[in-house]
Amino acid sequence: MSWTTPADLRKQVMRLWERGELLGSLARGESLFPRRLMLKGPSSAEIADRFEEIRQWIIELRAMTHCRVEMREFRHRVFGANALPDAVWLDSLEYAVAFIGKQRETARFAALLETTRTREARLLPWLAERPLRALELADVWSKLLDICEWFQAHPRPDVYLRQVDIPDIHTKFIEGHRGVLAELLDRVLSPEAVDPSRSGVNQFASRFGLREKPLRIRFRVLDADKALFRTTHATQDITLDAASFIELNPDVGRIFITENEINFLAFPPVKDGMVIFGAGYGFEMLANAQWLTRRQIYYWGDIDTHGFAILDQLRSRFDHAESFLMDRKTLLAFASQWDREEQQTLRDLPRLNEQEQALFNDLRDNRLRKNLRLEQERIGFGWVEAALAALA
Repeated sequence: MSWTTPADLRKQVMRLWERGELLGSLARGESLFPRRLMLKGPSSAEIADRFEEIRQWIIELRAMTHCRVEMREFRHRVFGANALPDAVWLDSLEYAVAFIGKQRETARFAALLETTRTREARLLPWLAERPLRALELADVWSKLLDICEWFQAHPRPDVYLRQVDIPDIHTKFIEGHRGVLAELLDRVLSPEAVDPSRSGVNQFASRFGLREKPLRIRFRVLDADKALFRTTHATQDITLDAASFIELNPDVGRIFITENEINFLAFPPVKDGMVIFGAGYGFEMLANAQWLTRRQIYYWGDIDTHGFAILDQLRSRFDHAESFLMDRKTLLAFASQWDREEQQTLRDLPRLNEQEQALFNDLRDNRLRKNLRLEQERIGFGWVEAALAALA
């Protein structure tokens, strides 16, 4: 049967609920009612052929609670004067939520509205935009308001998150709710208290003036004559915070950056050299080390599309950086070690040189093999030593 059933009508109203329109209208103080629902009834031909089914359909519609069924009189040549449902109306929000069984949720949302009006009315538009998300947070909403009040009293506090002291709220709670707190704090804090250049959950602290754990840079000096510490320990695996690294200015001329930890630890001795354990796509921590602009820089990453994308990004900070062991000869020499790159990067990389660009295009366009990659740790150590000797 193609006629609209009570279940079809409930689906229409449920869609309004799932889009947040019903609760959103309550938060905005707007009315969506009375609201006419879509109704499809029998055609004139069906009235004669399926009269008994139509009678049962009418009974089911008129038995619905919370809806008003508007009837239309008609005269049929066989059955005489009769009436068919012509429209179904919901006359109020209360009837709408009762029709789909959402009275309890609506009452809970109304309580959230009242609390928010009293404590922080600037968040009412957020409730109107995100009512279903607000319902999910109903049990902790008062805590979220407490946190908003603390940040208003302590704009850009310059303390670690662990130092935020709010009664009955553990800082792990703040950590776990950074996403929604960012949305709320953006609405209640003054513009001076928010750093708009910082966004996303991982930059919550810097956006709102909390201290962050210092970025750390790990490196090894590869020339024993220029080691920072005069010890017999050969590896000298050193980690500094980024601010200290900026001031380092070591007496070496060549800097290697590698993404693999074992390659970093096993990197052979190099005259006048240093190796840095890479940071994937994150080179911000190196960008302020101006002494790097006066050194030769070699980047050693995987031979795949992401490896070349990281190289391209490094050159946005240090345009003189060169690639190391990211060439076609190395790729073909270790064909037995080829692997699969799960998700390729397909964007153009304008900072690659001619040879790098040609190899990147072959990888991106799957001309050698689909989603081909050669991880840097699969390159034989003798090959690495020979390449370093060639550089010398």
